[in-house]
Amino acid sequence: MPGPESPAARATPPRPRRVPHVLKAHGDERGDDWYWLRNRDDPDVIAYLEAENAYADAMLAPLLPLRDRIFDEIKARVQETDESAPVADGAWEYTSRTHEGSQYAVHCRRPRGTGTDAAHVVLDENLLAEGHDYFALGGFEVTPDHAVLAYSVDFNGGERYTLRFRDLATGADLDDVVEDVTYGLAWADDARTCFYVRPDDAMRPHEVWRHTLGTPASDDALVLREDDERFYVGVERTRSGRFVLIDASSKLTSEVWFVPTQAPQTEPRVIAPREHGHEYAVEHHGSETAGDRFLIVTNQGGSARNFELVAAPAADPARRNWTPLVPHRDDVKIDAVSAFVDHLVLSERANGLERLRVLHVDSGAIHEIEMSDPVYSVWVGPNPEFERSTVRYGYTSLVAPVTDVDYDMNSRRAEIVKTQPVLGGYDPSEYVSARLWAPAADGVQIPISLVHRRDAPIDGSAPALLYGYGSYEISTDPSFRASRLSLLDRGFVFAIAHVRGGGEMGRAWYENGRLEHKANTFTDFVACAEHLIAKRYTSAARLAARGGSAGGLLMGAVANLRPDLFAAIVAEVPFVDVVTTMLDPSLPLTVTEWEEWGDPREPRAYARMKAYSPYDNVRAVDYPALLVTTGLNDPRVQYWEPAKWVAKLRGLSTSGRPIYLRTEMGAGHGGPSGRYDAWRDEAIVLAFLCDAVGATE
Repeated sequence: MPGPESPAARATPPRPRRVPHVLKAHGDERGDDWYWLRNRDDPDVIAYLEAENAYADAMLAPLLPLRDRIFDEIKARVQETDESAPVADGAWEYTSRTHEGSQYAVHCRRPRGTGTDAAHVVLDENLLAEGHDYFALGGFEVTPDHAVLAYSVDFNGGERYTLRFRDLATGADLDDVVEDVTYGLAWADDARTCFYVRPDDAMRPHEVWRHTLGTPASDDALVLREDDERFYVGVERTRSGRFVLIDASSKLTSEVWFVPTQAPQTEPRVIAPREHGHEYAVEHHGSETAGDRFLIVTNQGGSARNFELVAAPAADPARRNWTPLVPHRDDVKIDAVSAFVDHLVLSERANGLERLRVLHVDSGAIHEIEMSDPVYSVWVGPNPEFERSTVRYGYTSLVAPVTDVDYDMNSRRAEIVKTQPVLGGYDPSEYVSARLWAPAADGVQIPISLVHRRDAPIDGSAPALLYGYGSYEISTDPSFRASRLSLLDRGFVFAIAHVRGGGEMGRAWYENGRLEHKANTFTDFVACAEHLIAKRYTSAARLAARGGSAGGLLMGAVANLRPDLFAAIVAEVPFVDVVTTMLDPSLPLTVTEWEEWGDPREPRAYARMKAYSPYDNVRAVDYPALLVTTGLNDPRVQYWEPAKWVAKLRGLSTSGRPIYLRTEMGAGHGGPSGRYDAWRDEAIVLAFLCDAVGATE
């Protein structure tokens, strides 16, 4: 504990003024005394956030030596000057480099097969970031002739980017500048026409535009506007290079258009007009034997819940012409297909794990690429060349660093291209990873991925950290993080709760953790915590939890459900004011989210969401120690949600445990942008966790 003269002993938590405010809906009233914190133009709001930062700094000051040790440990494990695995594309190989002391990556290329010494710089993020507290690179797309780079940058974390173009022969930026774009870029074959996406006032990507190099942005052409506020649009070039695809999707429905890259002025044609509940994704494939066709991963409007793969002729891809390639299976979900001239690579999920299967186009033979760990993550990597027989994929596990692998789909031989170095004598054999299954309240078995040192005691005495997310059908797959070793080497057990609402176990897993079934996400996490304790991996006094964004909602919900199960909780950019946010369609992304959470303008949805909304359910109980983070410029979860939550928690918690709010005043949803800043930020989170469960050494 801090001594009587320490800064922490003198610090008192901020007490923002309470201004009675009543929110009414469906005859129900909710008091919100901190509603005024929504006004970012009020100087008192900024003063309050800064006061919370000062309080957190003062209270966490005794942990600075531990933070510095952990930061040094993280830094010592990273090969600071490093180069990514080269990606071949035509006459060039593209890589990215990091240099010791530099916050950001340097993107390079070299003539194919010439080696590292021949590389020259395409884009140096460090130079772009100079003079800015925050920097993020958005799009990065090179023309088909490798002459021009389109790239976009954000300097405040608000995710509204500026699009620029660079002549790769001279390294100079062209005069063309397009403001206020979001994610998604695609070039036409003429290397002069670039498709991009604009957001609306609510941050919804809603328009696709076409820019021609050498012309002012004011002359750009609108290609497609999506007026349905539930839908957002994206744009990409197919791997075959034949088409630009425009995708419009809500949480439940898809519609895809295509434009030939040889004729970018052509009006987009639709693959299949939208039908509510029909989700599909498109890739293009063409070969002498298979013909010119689109490959479509589709749920057939719900009849193929885990999706199937069909083909459609590019000349007339209407649904009446779809023919099956890989049928629907109840126990395997098809996530995506990657097309090569002679092979298709299927990204699938089975029994809670990712897998890659290779389908030979002519013979129809299918085989699975073998993996080595009991729990792992695998994905198709960058493969810009269509006419290749090798596929680059990435692999990692809780004990295996990220590895880039080139797999020959004919010989079935795998060649490791690069394994991310882990310095400091890391030996994976000193750690154990495993898969557990926790019984949920309704009897469903919930998978847990777990790792610990081989010598960690499994007698209930070890500290543990349980991580969770559980929304949007996003899967939290097991992966390696060098920073996690600072916990494991202090005796921690680290576990991931693969709760319902994620996508780990197929479409039904997602559906049973959303809308009227959302409570399963929270009770599943509780079940996983109880299972770790029952199996003597840890105890409630030494168990911490962590989650961010929608996973921060999970943290807030379980803090209310079972505060007795956790010694500490880290909630990063947490979505905790669910009902109020979802009732405000003017806020970024609200309308597009109604199909995930429900529309609280409907009485039943309102009552259901109010029952679990963390902010609306804070009460006088013994809450765990809490570290809560947010970003002033966050467009996804507004800063006032965690700010209001902390103010309410601090007024009601009866435990006396600390509650901290840390706001990045110049960043957004992802926190600090530079790698050293991010490591330092992670180090204070880990120091907080270690201190809260008594594992500082």
